[in-house]
Amino acid sequence: MMNKLQQVVSFVRDQYKTDKFIPLHEPRFRGNEKAYLLDTIDSTFVSSVGAYVDKFELMMQELTGTTKAIAVVNGTASLQVALRLAGVRPGDEVITQALTFIATANAIAYNGAVPIFLDVDLDTMGLSPYAVNLFLEEFGELREDGCYNKATGKKISACMPMHTFGFPVHMDELLQACAKWNIPVVEDAAESLGSYYKGKHTGSMGLIGGFSFNGNKTITSGGGGAIVTNNLDMGIHAKYLTTTAKKPHPYEFFHDEMGYNFRMPNLNAALACAQMEELEGFLADKRKLASEYEVFFQHEGIKFRTETQDTKANYWLMCVELADRTERDNFLKFTNDNGVMTRPIWTLMYRLPMYASSQRDTQRNAEFLEERIVNIPSSVR
Repeated sequence: MMNKLQQVVSFVRDQYKTDKFIPLHEPRFRGNEKAYLLDTIDSTFVSSVGAYVDKFELMMQELTGTTKAIAVVNGTASLQVALRLAGVRPGDEVITQALTFIATANAIAYNGAVPIFLDVDLDTMGLSPYAVNLFLEEFGELREDGCYNKATGKKISACMPMHTFGFPVHMDELLQACAKWNIPVVEDAAESLGSYYKGKHTGSMGLIGGFSFNGNKTITSGGGGAIVTNNLDMGIHAKYLTTTAKKPHPYEFFHDEMGYNFRMPNLNAALACAQMEELEGFLADKRKLASEYEVFFQHEGIKFRTETQDTKANYWLMCVELADRTERDNFLKFTNDNGVMTRPIWTLMYRLPMYASSQRDTQRNAEFLEERIVNIPSSVR
């Protein structure tokens, strides 16, 4: 095993052509980033209003094929507002997955709602339509105003799948399951910019979706996010809520809803626009790296995770599946000790103290993946 791990470290170093520390995913700035940032500074419009905010929103609409995009301060904020717009209210429940980053669950909690954690599919690592169907057949109860949980009496007001590491979930089957029970789908597309399911961009297939542009994402605005939807009225409302719900007026301040100061600054949007111009090249480089990883790991007898049929993944964070927890831990220790950053998949949400009491199913697949999945360096070269 040690010799195999040495081969892994050597191979990764060959891909990045360095003997220095190799991070998991670092940004690349090789386009108009500096020029756009300087232009923003010269304009003095560095805060929440500016031409680059408008431009970035249009770029997101074009990329995702949606009617309206709204730039916000981060991915968590995009999900929080998206859930509220989908109808999630305090005391409600939201179906999601336990195998996810904490922001997915926190966005639900920020709305005063409670997550229901259902299992993922082994192939996508995202929310399983089969698990959703199974749960709703046992616990779902359709009433005049929506679906309710027979076990708790609470309304299930949304379902939020997360496209894990940029691998799209089985959206057709999930949308069908949720439509049957009158549950809107809110897509957590935070990790999946540039990923497609049957030709449709992630985030565009549900009622509303949210993206992240954190420093470790495929493209970054430093900190930032975006909401996308094909419902124009909902999109306009999203813009209104995220700009403090202030009624338009030349100088008076009147707010008629509880809004949020979730505006993306023009300075961040300038960076985002320059990064969006580089996206096609970034995605091509990452797909090439994924192909090289796949061949290498197949030769080493280690499973490299690839996109599923009818999808095109962005390969945001690439990953391998080890035989068991012991092999996983050995892999993590050796690579990190030798200057190649790797990390395990997230701790399942119901193992965290704030979500320990949440309703869940068996989580057989999620627990299998938790013990075996490791992310490997995935930066654009």
